[in-house]
Amino acid sequence: MLRVLRLVLAIAISAAAALGVVRLVTPADGDSGVRRQLAFLRHELESGAAEDAQRLFPEGYFFLYALYGLTAVDASRLDDARWALSRLESDAGRAPFAGDMPLRYGVFYRGWVNWLRGGIASLSRDPADLRALQEDSAAIAAAFDASPTPYLTSYPGQAWPVDSTVAIASLRLHDKVLTPAYDVTVIRWLANVQARLDPATQLMPHIVDADTGSPTSGAQGTSQSLINRFLPEIDADFARQQYTRFRTWFLAAPLGLGPTVREYPVGVDGPANVDSGPLVLGTSLSATVVTIAAARLNGDPSLARGLAQFGEVAGLPVSTPWSKRYAFGAAPIGDAFLAWSKTARPWVAAPPQPASRVLSRWWQLPLLTLFVAVGLTPWLIGAARRRHRPASQG
Repeated sequence: MLRVLRLVLAIAISAAAALGVVRLVTPADGDSGVRRQLAFLRHELESGAAEDAQRLFPEGYFFLYALYGLTAVDASRLDDARWALSRLESDAGRAPFAGDMPLRYGVFYRGWVNWLRGGIASLSRDPADLRALQEDSAAIAAAFDASPTPYLTSYPGQAWPVDSTVAIASLRLHDKVLTPAYDVTVIRWLANVQARLDPATQLMPHIVDADTGSPTSGAQGTSQSLINRFLPEIDADFARQQYTRFRTWFLAAPLGLGPTVREYPVGVDGPANVDSGPLVLGTSLSATVVTIAAARLNGDPSLARGLAQFGEVAGLPVSTPWSKRYAFGAAPIGDAFLAWSKTARPWVAAPPQPASRVLSRWWQLPLLTLFVAVGLTPWLIGAARRRHRPASQG
């Protein structure tokens, strides 16, 4: 019986290692996988996943519906996108953003909603959708024009540059879908941003003083990954500069395993937070996932593919013919970010040309070596045991 158990365990370990090899070298599934992810997410949303996520962090409800809707736009599923937008515009969707701010509900809420609204309007061309996009964009632009800083508040007295970046991108989307109106607003915003970069990295900071827009913390991976997804929609030259610096300061392969994205710049350590999730050797899972989208928008397909393939290994996906979930479906918000990142495409900018930056094709070698070693170990141990077994035991 003991020999049978050892055999079964050896087969299981080798099979798991072989599966890791297959997932590592096989390109991550595209549209079919995302469709199955959307099926899983729709079921989870209808079962209360957004309300559960809200209990974990302040934007949990909002992000689950927003990312579902944005992915639906990328997949040309207009009805699903409208369904998600209706949830964001409900009392539950607005509840966390009810404080007194110059822009009602704050720039986080208004920017993401306007970006989704613009995506829906670009698909539908429905007069009501276009009118709502026009009205919301006018309110957002007026708030930026009246602000002494480029960063509007998301909550009373609190400002994050990434949130204003999304809102400015939504103005660019307005100008593509409707008559251009906000070029001056965007140009002024860019100039003010460039005057307030993080001194250490010359990247946009993570948090700023709400009154002056001056950095109060350096750049961090969770916000940088999102910023670099949206900057190409705003200004190609500034996006190129920022993405190059982001790649230099945040791309890493701890223990030779990667690629991954750090939460703090290379050489800097810091605590985990609700956005980054637990940090493993300085790496943020959420920043790593969203950087797939940033790489796709910045003409870095080799990094986008590498991150997606690494996610197929580290994310422990479970697939059926009808659905797909990661981490056994334990955290639908992670599935939502991954689905959105894997479908990311320009809504405003021209399709990016592949850049000269290329992820080394050898990045898989350490993981392949690890999987092969793990897969062979049970059999090598068994062979060694047989070799040293006393002759009398046959």
